Amino acid sequence: MLSLWPEKSKIIIGMVHLLPLPGSPRFASDLNEVRARALTDAKALSDGGIDSIMIENFGDAPFYPGPVPSYVVAHLTALAAQVKRIIKVPLGINVLRNDGRSALAIAQAVGAQFIRVNILSGARVTDQGIMQGIAHDLQRDRAALGAQHIQVMADVDVKHSSPLGERRAIEDELDDTIHRGLADGVVASGAGTGKAADLNHVKRIKAAAGSTPVFVGSGVSAKSVKQFLQYCDGIIVGTALKVDGVASNPVDPQRVAAFMKAAR
Repeated sequence: MLSLWPEKSKIIIGMVHLLPLPGSPRFASDLNEVRARALTDAKALSDGGIDSIMIENFGDAPFYPGPVPSYVVAHLTALAAQVKRIIKVPLGINVLRNDGRSALAIAQAVGAQFIRVNILSGARVTDQGIMQGIAHDLQRDRAALGAQHIQVMADVDVKHSSPLGERRAIEDELDDTIHRGLADGVVASGAGTGKAADLNHVKRIKAAAGSTPVFVGSGVSAKSVKQFLQYCDGIIVGTALKVDGVASNPVDPQRVAAFMKAAR
């Protein structure tokens, strides 16, 4: 997966958290506002030197546990295409909560380079109920579409969830996710959005992942980024780059600059 960034050894991926989309409970009846926020946030991240951008339907809570409606896919595709046109770094797609198949289709349609899948392998208890891995469908879609160039970034022990049964060793989860789910990269996170991952947990994941890139996907700040980058290949950051450190707020260019300065 690091082949997407051939000149860099440590990657910072900034999040474009979309405002609620049409059809979601908190949609504010102004699609122009959604579009403007997405483009403004993407430009602030790009201008701030971020290595990559990922877009997701963050404002659509409560999330669907499986496939999202066609209108969500349509709006996400249109917004991702507009973001893609104004940035020069790789673009990723995440369709919450776990619609990796739609994310893959959107990525192919707009020319994005990677997707994130919360539960690629196994099963987890989440705030959406019991969620099942989708590797068997997603990887067949990728083959059928000739989309192997679109990289799959998969969470292990994903945030906002707990094991369905007895907790397995993280090394075993990684083995299944990488070798049976065919993940190109893995993501370690904390308990929830904006909550820090356990550094020792990240160390174990990195040690067990072999040549598969490991990203930390929540709770990294300008103060902690250097420490985490010692034990992973990259960071996915959203909350720490927002005004006042609130996930639903716009991206703060000053926070982006401070984060990137600390990371480098």
